Amino acid sequence: MKQLFTEEIGKRFPYLYETHLHTSQGSACGRNTGAEVAEACKKAGYTGIFVTDHNWGGNTAADRSLPWREWVERFAQGYRDAGRMGERIGLDVFFGWEAGYQGTEFLIYGLTPEWLADHPELREADVERQHTIVKQAGGMVIHAHPFRKEAYIPRIRLFPEAVDGVEGVNASHTNPLTASGHNGESDQQAREYAAVHSLPMTAGSDVHSIRLLGGGMAFPRRIKDGADFVRAVKGGEDYLLKDREAWYSRRGIRMDGETADFPEGEGRMNP
Repeated sequence: MKQLFTEEIGKRFPYLYETHLHTSQGSACGRNTGAEVAEACKKAGYTGIFVTDHNWGGNTAADRSLPWREWVERFAQGYRDAGRMGERIGLDVFFGWEAGYQGTEFLIYGLTPEWLADHPELREADVERQHTIVKQAGGMVIHAHPFRKEAYIPRIRLFPEAVDGVEGVNASHTNPLTASGHNGESDQQAREYAAVHSLPMTAGSDVHSIRLLGGGMAFPRRIKDGADFVRAVKGGEDYLLKDREAWYSRRGIRMDGETADFPEGEGRMNP
């Protein structure tokens, strides 16, 4: 039954994307270069990846004392490295970043390094202003792992009015190779929170090394670029959330292979 279930997912949602990924060039906590993670993701079966390195408010690898445009170019090195490799091996590579506010973090999608270089005001923006700036530009703000409990997060802070969605699956939370990989309780809380506020959900592996793959989002069609990803998520298109071996509907309902909640049918899969 499980094999049939997996095969059915592969047929209906064949395009898998990693949406939360760090490189050693852009994130001080990253262990592999953009090229290395691109190769690993291609081998793991991903169609594309979003490089979301830590920005100036988080664990960035780019020198914060650099002039703004130079900082952005240095910050984007991991993305560009991954992009060059992606062109060689047939992997789509999109730009994003993870914005940090005293441990509270947000994933930004749908914008480019060029756009970021033209908007230095974002560096001084608070959470609410960040959302306004990004949304006006056509981007999307996702609250990353909102209920994670780690030493670098002083307290849990929620901003349902200043985000466009919630990371409902962070596969590092169930990965035994990570410090927090002991259970998915924080992800369950995130999914419940998103449901209460009618916010769309995303899923990613929170890749810091090529050993930490396994999460992501599966779509029935190929994503064209970051802006297309924003339209798909905010527009309520069909997609699934992946947590290593587990699958969830875009509404955050676990699919066990018998009562699979496919977005269109919400019906039972026949063996």
